Amino acid sequence: MIGLEAIDLWPLLFKEDAPGGDSTCDALELPALERSGKIIAKEDLKLSGSEFIFSNIPSDLNITYKTFFKDGDTVYSGQCIALLEGLWKPLLLVERPLLNWLGHFSGVATQTWRFTKETKGTFCKVIDTRKTTPLFRSFEKKSVLDGGGLNHRANLTEAMMLKENHLSLYNFNITKAVEDCLKTNPKKHLTVEASDIGQVQLIAKTKAHRLMLDNFNNDEISVALKKIKEINPVIEIEASGGMTVERIHSVAKLGVDFISVGALTHSAPQADLSFLMDY
Repeated sequence: MIGLEAIDLWPLLFKEDAPGGDSTCDALELPALERSGKIIAKEDLKLSGSEFIFSNIPSDLNITYKTFFKDGDTVYSGQCIALLEGLWKPLLLVERPLLNWLGHFSGVATQTWRFTKETKGTFCKVIDTRKTTPLFRSFEKKSVLDGGGLNHRANLTEAMMLKENHLSLYNFNITKAVEDCLKTNPKKHLTVEASDIGQVQLIAKTKAHRLMLDNFNNDEISVALKKIKEINPVIEIEASGGMTVERIHSVAKLGVDFISVGALTHSAPQADLSFLMDY
């Protein structure tokens, strides 16, 4: 997948955070002292983004690091994620980019972790969407995996999905739209979105691989599941729309195969981290 991993990221981070140098540090009349600093978790979290960002710290900064957790590990509040050593000025230069990066991607992983914990005891899997930060998709989708979720299609090329806008072009002749998709791309997975129970019954009669129940409430999902099982018991069933941590367990218990949650990526709060130098 094309994304920021394909380019040299750190120069961009420095250009954003210190385009003309660090005015504060540059003003301090201090010798080139060696220091160490610790990145500390200030909340329980799932770590993500660490392997990429640490391994690409520019070598000319002469910063050494030791990490105590790997991506996907659970880190508890107060635990040390990494120890960095080097001259004080480079350490302060990398502090904020490191914390921003780890905070964002660990935030996505932690958000996913919170959702997936609510599906325990069911067969339902939590999956992400394409509602990602531009150019950060591959990183964010990895964070979803680190948090225990699964990835939906990575892009428009990888798999097919017939949504309302597509179906409207066919005057909602769902059968014809499905036939055309599978005729053109017989080896690609096809999901079809349903917005009401009538569409559910039409989709279930096709050869689509997955039926998405879009913005159905729990009672409507129950009715739809009963209809689908009568018509096509092998089609995959995905619920989407309005999914919160508080609701997701009740939906998973109904018997859907997947729950897609845009909030895993588009609304994940930053994981709370700090960087403290020794003194």
